[in-house]
Amino acid sequence: MKITGNIEIEAVTDVVCDVCLRSTRVTGGGLQFATFQAHWGYGTKHDGERYELHLCETCFFQTRSYLKREQQTQNCFSDNEKAIASGDFGLITRDDFFGDSKIRD
Repeated sequence: MKITGNIEIEAVTDVVCDVCLRSTRVTGGGLQFATFQAHWGYGTKHDGERYELHLCETCFFQTRSYLKREQQTQNCFSDNEKAIASGDFGLITRDDFFGDSKIRD
């Protein structure tokens, strides 16, 4: 026997970029956004605080560019070759359209 009824559920209908305040909805109806998170633990100045920011594609790559420049500035006199970011700063995989590729080290 099937028993039917209306069920009210809460669901995400949109994600708005926390920087530019635009929707992250793309053609085809999906949501494409980056999540920038922090959870500060014991011994830090911000112990117990959690942060979560959602960024659209444009704002994500602007933020990434800023962080890459900041890394270069802070390490411009370093002897460590790895101190200066490559063009792949933060990239862990390419062409991972279905989320099934292996993540490189």
